Amino acid sequence: MSIDVEQRGPSRADFVFLARLPGFGTHTAAKLRERADWPQGWLAVLPPRLAAPLRLWCERPESSPLHEQVMADLAWHAPAQGYHLLTPADPEWPTMLDTLPDPPLVLWALGRQSLLELPMLAIVGARKASPAGLRHAHDFAAELVSRGWSVASGLALGVDAAAHQGALAASARLGAHDYAANPSTLAVLGCGVDVVYPAQHHHLRQRLLEGGGLLLSEHPPGTGAHARHFPRRNRLITGLSLGVLVVEATLRSGSLVSARLAMEQNREVFALPGRIDDITASGCLELIRQGATLVRDVDDMLAELEHLLPAHSTEQPSTQARVASSRQSAAGSAASRSATSARQATASATFATPTTSLPLPSLAPPASSAATPPVSQEAAPLCFLGAVPLALDKLVELSGTSVSELSMQLLELELEGRVMQAPGGWKRL
Repeated sequence: MSIDVEQRGPSRADFVFLARLPGFGTHTAAKLRERADWPQGWLAVLPPRLAAPLRLWCERPESSPLHEQVMADLAWHAPAQGYHLLTPADPEWPTMLDTLPDPPLVLWALGRQSLLELPMLAIVGARKASPAGLRHAHDFAAELVSRGWSVASGLALGVDAAAHQGALAASARLGAHDYAANPSTLAVLGCGVDVVYPAQHHHLRQRLLEGGGLLLSEHPPGTGAHARHFPRRNRLITGLSLGVLVVEATLRSGSLVSARLAMEQNREVFALPGRIDDITASGCLELIRQGATLVRDVDDMLAELEHLLPAHSTEQPSTQARVASSRQSAAGSAASRSATSARQATASATFATPTTSLPLPSLAPPASSAATPPVSQEAAPLCFLGAVPLALDKLVELSGTSVSELSMQLLELELEGRVMQAPGGWKRL
């Protein structure tokens, strides 16, 4: 295959190759897609260690060491059976993700892919939620689906599971003519779509797939759950949604990190209030103090999103047009407004539950490069931080790392409970 000077961007096979190319990250891809023509412009600015394998792929793909893996990835795509491999070159690609500073190169999906075309709201919260928190997550999700919205979450224990269950119950109650395409629930995973994690959710996962839902991941099938995958999972949950509701969270909750990501992505952030002496409400109260919308019922949320309300119609073309208009409006708004940061504490999560896999079409074992690499000791901002907060721009200067890469490293360290954002910058814990 010779280099095509007329090609405006990478093909779907090219994106799959780039996702498998060791050392080639999503931040790099986002910058190149904005500034350089494919492939000459990319080859001109990439370091030799990346430019050489890319040039070989463009000129003689059969000679590339990654050729067989790319072909196996592409062969996994079987829409009639519910297996989907999406790239930015595909018309089905969710364009809202392109407003992120590091959109994924590929998305693996299992289930009803058309769910990505419907307007989405995210519900997140504590894994160890109270009975009241679980009930609120379930009921809010059910009401949103009954109003024509799909619900996104992360298939974790606690609030996530309750939200998925509420959405599925409401979707099952909808009549054939309530909406042209019935809303349901989307689970974004920190593992491959064929991996059952946590193991307790085997039946919920099956119910989701049978109820018109969708499993989504940027990690290839076979990839196990890992702590470093979950911050990246969270950015997709919020990035695919027009807003995010935090049901219950402590000050050291990962849900607050998701809320901050949503703010940075210019998504609407909503929070349920609670008693001031209840630790499970402390995170939500902090979000409200920082400007999140206090929510008492679904109407409080939809009032903030009135211009994006889905059409209650049985006419498929008009519904699709309304959804497309809503998503374009949200994407344009996100691109034009300046990002807002929220101050919060960190989350510490463990992932000790064993994983099990369900059978899927054969796929070669994923290359180690498919997973997000851990923060290296040399590049980690940890070595520059102490008890006194250090401003982000000073940290960029000291570490020699770009703002986008440094922000992702800080986010991972924040989730591990090793750093926190404080007045004046970041400090070590």
